[in-house]
Amino acid sequence: MKLFLFVFLCILYTYGYCGSDVHIGYRVILAVPMSYSRNFTGRAFLMETAQMAPKFRAALSVEAVEQKYSCSLDVFLGDVKVWSSGHLSKFYTTEKCVIQLTRDGDLQLTGQKDSVGWRSGTSGQGVERLHLLRTGNLVLVDGLNLIKWQSFNFPTDIMLWGQRLSSETRLTSFPSNSSLFYSFEIQHDKIALYLNSGKRKYSYWEYKPSKDRNLTFVELASKGIELYSDKHSRIGQITSQRLEPLRFLALGTNTGNLGLYYYSPDKGNFEASFQAINTTCDLPLACKPYGICTFSNACSCIRLITRGEGLNSDCDEGISEGFCGRNQADMLELQSVSSVLRGIPQGLNISKKVCAGLCIEDCNCVAALYSSGTGDSSLQECFLYGMVRGLKQVNRGSGLSYMVKFPKETSKDHGKSSGLKKWVLVVVGVVDGLIILLVLGGIGYYVVQKRRRNTSDTRNPT
Repeated sequence: MKLFLFVFLCILYTYGYCGSDVHIGYRVILAVPMSYSRNFTGRAFLMETAQMAPKFRAALSVEAVEQKYSCSLDVFLGDVKVWSSGHLSKFYTTEKCVIQLTRDGDLQLTGQKDSVGWRSGTSGQGVERLHLLRTGNLVLVDGLNLIKWQSFNFPTDIMLWGQRLSSETRLTSFPSNSSLFYSFEIQHDKIALYLNSGKRKYSYWEYKPSKDRNLTFVELASKGIELYSDKHSRIGQITSQRLEPLRFLALGTNTGNLGLYYYSPDKGNFEASFQAINTTCDLPLACKPYGICTFSNACSCIRLITRGEGLNSDCDEGISEGFCGRNQADMLELQSVSSVLRGIPQGLNISKKVCAGLCIEDCNCVAALYSSGTGDSSLQECFLYGMVRGLKQVNRGSGLSYMVKFPKETSKDHGKSSGLKKWVLVVVGVVDGLIILLVLGGIGYYVVQKRRRNTSDTRNPT
C-alpha cells in the first residue's frame, strides 16, 4: 500500500506534542491526485491522545477505492482503524478533501466546489471543540464540556474498551467484491452473528444469557464482553483467554468471525485472545457459492447437479435461480451435507416433502434445510435459503437434510437425459408389447395346433 503523509500536523504543536482537541474555525485540506493510483492512501493526522503506545489518533484520509477516491475522518489505535465516517457510506471526491469545524459548530467533510459529503449535524448546539478521548471516543463538546456528538454512537466494525452498545444496535463489516455483509447484533435475548443478503439474514453464531433474561446493553471490559439487563445486573460474560487487558472487539471483514484483541508489546501488534468460531468450516463464507467445506477443511463444489455428476473442483453458480413451481423445479438432497446458516423456520413439525415443496414454490428460494428433530433440536424444522452458502460436510445421522433446487429441463444435457428416459420408456413399452404379442401368439398357435390334432384324431379313429 502506498501511504502518503501530506501533512503531519502534530509538528505544529510545541515540542512535537500533538494535542487531543481542535476548536471551531479549524480547517485542513488534503489534495486528491489527478489520476487514479491503486492502493493509494493520503493521510493527515489531526490529533492524538497523551498515553503510552499504542495511542489513539484522529486523521483525515484520502483512499483509492474502486477507481475513485474517498474522503473520510478516521480514528486509529496504533495502525488499526477503529472508526471511520465513511464506514457505511463513502464520500467520493476529486481535487480536494477538506475537514472543518465551522463557526456554528458543525463538523464537516467537503470536496470539490465545497460540496458536503459528511457532517455531524451539530450546527447551532454550542459546540466549541472536537476532542479525542483516551478511550478512542471522538466527541464534539460545548463550553460546559457536554457531549453533543460522539463516534461511539455510530459503531462500525470495532467496539473499543469501555464502549457500550445498547440492544437493537450492531456492528457491520463488508467483504470486498461482495453484495453480502456481516453483522454482530445485540438483541433483547442474545448476541449473534449474521450473514446479510438483501432483506434476508442468516445467523451462524449466537450467545444467550442464562435463564432467558432480557438484554439491555453490552460493554467491552478488560477481561471480556459483558452482558447486562440493567446498569448493575450482569447476566452473562464472554471471557478473554489471556491475562492482558483487552483493547477492542472486532468483526472480521473477510471471515465474519468475532474476536477479542489485546496488545502484545513483544510483537508490537494486536493479538486475538478469543474467537467465536475456531473451525474453518463453521465460517459462513469458507467456500465459494455452491461449495462444500469438507472434514479436511478443503472446498469441494457442487457441479451442475442436473447432470447427475456429483462434486468436482469447479463451482457452478446460479443453477438454482430464476425458476419455480413444480413444473419447472425439483429438489436434490445432498448426502452428509448441512449449512452453518440459519434463518427463521418456515414451518414446524412438517415433513421433508412439505419442506421441499415450500422451496419449489418459492421463486426466491434456491435451497432448503430440513431438521428431522433427531439432532440438537427436538423440533422438525424447515429453513429456506436465497443462496447456497455456508455448506459443510457432516456425519450421517445428524438429522439434517440439505436440499438444492434444480431445473427439471433447462440444460441441453438434461434435455437429452430426459429425452433418453422417454426413449427408454417407449422402447420398454414396445418390447413389452412385442413380448405380450409373442406370448399370446404362441398360446394361440398352441391352441390352434391342438385343435387341429383333435380334429384329425376324430376323423381318423383307430
